[in-house]
Amino acid sequence: MIPSEDGEKARAMAAAVARRSYGKLIAVLCARTRHVAAAEDALSEAFAMALSEWPSGGCPANPEGWLVTVARRKLIDVSRRRQVAMSAAEQLKVLDEGLADIGSDGEIPDRRLALMFACAHPAIDESVRAPLILQTILGFDAATIASAFLSSPAAMGKRLGRAKEKIRRAGIPLREPDPEELRDRLDAVLDAIYAAFSEGWADPGATDFARRELAGEALYLGRLVTELLPEEPEALGLLALMLHAEARRHARRRDGEYVPLGEQDDGLWDAGMIEEAEALLLRASTLGSIGRFQLEGALQSAHVHRRRSGRVDWSVVVRLYDALLEISASPVVAINRALAVGERDGVSAGLAALESVAADDRLIQYQPYWAARADLLSRAGERAEARHAYEIAIGLERDPAVRRFLQRRRGALEG
Repeated sequence: MIPSEDGEKARAMAAAVARRSYGKLIAVLCARTRHVAAAEDALSEAFAMALSEWPSGGCPANPEGWLVTVARRKLIDVSRRRQVAMSAAEQLKVLDEGLADIGSDGEIPDRRLALMFACAHPAIDESVRAPLILQTILGFDAATIASAFLSSPAAMGKRLGRAKEKIRRAGIPLREPDPEELRDRLDAVLDAIYAAFSEGWADPGATDFARRELAGEALYLGRLVTELLPEEPEALGLLALMLHAEARRHARRRDGEYVPLGEQDDGLWDAGMIEEAEALLLRASTLGSIGRFQLEGALQSAHVHRRRSGRVDWSVVVRLYDALLEISASPVVAINRALAVGERDGVSAGLAALESVAADDRLIQYQPYWAARADLLSRAGERAEARHAYEIAIGLERDPAVRRFLQRRRGALEG
């Protein structure tokens, strides 16, 4: 053991392992048992024990190995307590065979990609595949996942529980599928990676523990998928989209305050990431298939055009949103399209486009809808309605810097 300097160091170590290795540990724990919920419970108990023991006894030299060893013992204890004769004996055998070679000093194999594709198995309901990946690989709670997928936490929690039980009961193997199976499961995997990136990208200052380092993790997983499927245009498109967005990270704050895209100093954008993203989009365009992530990547590329030319061709942007809306029918895409229409055709046209999705109940608690509505209404001179929309957007916003930005916009209405 490494001598303990203080409890805070040990707690920081446990937190770092949780951020970096949660999905890796879950994947190895349930690789043989396929019991995702039991693996999550066991790992949770192992982390609790780490927080109890590491501050006084010191951090282990191999924190991941220590956690897997403790979680393995917890799984075995649970199986013994069940006392279901044959099934319990078989479960213990599986645990011993699958995990006995992973000790406190052993290297933990990275089986996350296999677990991701297992969560996207055709036996799992299509609507819950991406959320299941987010919870098992990245440790998202049901409330965070529900927010990302415009659902209620209670409903999402029940769906996730049923999906985990389906993996166990159906005996879905936790392995990378055969090549002919991969593409059938790819959409859910890409959706989950992008949802994870979006959560992390929304916290540019890395101040929210639940979001910290998620953008980097999503980029890593995106690269893994492109290595597995180098000729899959949508995988290339997603990686390009994330790189384009990540390239602007350092321009999104100025002295701690939020800076919207149109006001960013594009000299702060990461040129290397942008060049890689552009090359990925060009490569994807030669592969004969257009999809959501390629279109979203192309939209990001249009903003790069502003950097090079000093203007945005809003007609091109609207056409890209039209194509994206036809593919996804997403109210989120419709909101962004309405803003682009407002730039191309004027504020009244933008408001009319936004009204096309106003009746969607999922948008009642969706902050970007209210922020977009407030922006268009304020530009149209509808101050009272704009103020009301800003108040709702401010109430829904979690980021203090964005909240202050919206408050300043609301305050400007008074002037």
